Parts: sequence; C-alpha cells; structure tokens
Amino acid sequence: MRLNKFISDSGFCSRREADRLIEDRRVTINGQLPELGTKVQADDTVQVDGKPICAVPENKSDRVYIAYNKPVGITCTTERNVHGNIIDAIGHKQRIFPIGRLDKPSEGLIFLTSDGDIVNKILRAGNEHDKEYIVTVDKPVNPHFVQRMANGIPILDTVTKPCKVSIESKFVFKIILTQGLNRQIRRMCEYLGYKVTKLKRTRIMNVELGRLKVGQWRELTSKEMAEINSAVAHSKKTADATTAQHNATITRSKQQADHNTKPAAPLKKRAKMAFKGKGKRL
Repeated sequence: MRLNKFISDSGFCSRREADRLIEDRRVTINGQLPELGTKVQADDTVQVDGKPICAVPENKSDRVYIAYNKPVGITCTTERNVHGNIIDAIGHKQRIFPIGRLDKPSEGLIFLTSDGDIVNKILRAGNEHDKEYIVTVDKPVNPHFVQRMANGIPILDTVTKPCKVSIESKFVFKIILTQGLNRQIRRMCEYLGYKVTKLKRTRIMNVELGRLKVGQWRELTSKEMAEINSAVAHSKKTADATTAQHNATITRSKQQADHNTKPAAPLKKRAKMAFKGKGKRL
C-alpha cells in the first residue's frame, strides 16, 4: 500500500494532505524519511511528527461520517490556528476533516469524515456527483441567464460543464453542479454581471440538508453510506484527456463569442442529529 493511502486510511488526514506531510518531511518509515509514492510493508512503523500511525481495521468500523450544516463565517480548514475553523466549530472527539469545501461566505451541507480513502474517491475528477445549491443574486434572474449558466461559462481557463439551472423566485435560482471549481457559482454569476448575495448547498449526491439547522451536524445513516459507497465504487482518478481538450476548444470559442457581444464582468479580488451549539449532536 502506498504511504499516502496508508496515512489517509488510518483516519489521520486526506490523501492529499498526506502528500503534503510527506513533502514537508514530517513523515518517517522505520525512522527514515520516505519519498512520495513509497510503499508501506506490513511490519513497517509509520510516524507523523514522531507519533505512530496505526493501520485501519479492514471493516473500517472506527470511521466517522458526518453531515454538517455549515454557517456563514466558518472556514473549511483543519488548521486549528485559523479563527472559525470547521474542526473547532464541530468539536468532535475524533480527528475528522472536511470532504471538499464551502466558501467562508457560503452555508449549507458539507461532509466530514475520518476516512481519508472515501475523501479521495468523492473528490476525484470525472466522477460527476451531484451537488445542489440555492443561490440568491442582486438582480432578477431571467430565462437568458438560466440558459447561459446551464450551457457553461468560461472561467479559470476552462468552460464549466453543462448543468441544471431553474428559477425559484425573482432573485433566486437552483443550480445542480457535477464539478467543483474554485468559487465556481460566484464566478459564473460575476461573468454574467450578477453578484451572489446568498449561497446555500442543499444536497450532496443522495444526502439532503433537510431539517438540519445551521450549525448542527448528524451522522450519516447506514443507508446513506451504502448509497455513497456504491456511487464511488468505480471512482475515476482523473478526467480523461479528450474532455480537457474539448473544454479548451469551447473556452476559446466562447471567449471570442462573448468578446464580440458583451464584455465579461471583472472578477473582484477579494441517523443521529446534533442540537445547536458547538460540539453538540441532535
């Protein structure tokens, strides 16, 4: 088993974070500094910052899987020195980490777990798992806006994948994405001259936010986990090259078309249920 997978399977952190720990020379195998890609043998002793990492039970009976309704202002980081970090906000007794992110100004559903392997599977490119959002903007939405958003917007040197968009009310729309570019919805709206005033994620894959109140968390049910594990069973590692080339072509053509019609708006820099309160469960 590769070292990063061994560390993530132990519940210490995600596989990506494990790679960073290895690069930062904080990991040893039998007292020696390893390289990325090193394989762990059954009798090896793995340590992070001098503390031993234990192999995970084969049935992963000790893993934790949580659904959390993240409030605005909470940062999705495991760095405890960051004020308002998601780990302190939840206050769970086990070491957990978020699966993906929600921007600090956004709220809604996010998963946290101690199972680094499932983090990697859910986040791998090309899996196209649904994520549903309810978005409020500063101007009335219209069919033209919906069509443009649904067809794809050129941002971050690519074109967003086609997605489902529907009008909920005058200033509110629903969008279902299968990708997770940095600040994707906000950037898409900004490109069309809209500003997001509220963004809430209401569903990830088969799990809905439901009646979970802001700041509360619950454990995912066995049924929810069975469906998630089934969905990621054949997880792709990367999006294929043809998709990348296709996106590059679309980007160039869309940017040229938009240049000839309307200039882009500039980006600005810038289960068990928990009860409300830090570290409390419903």
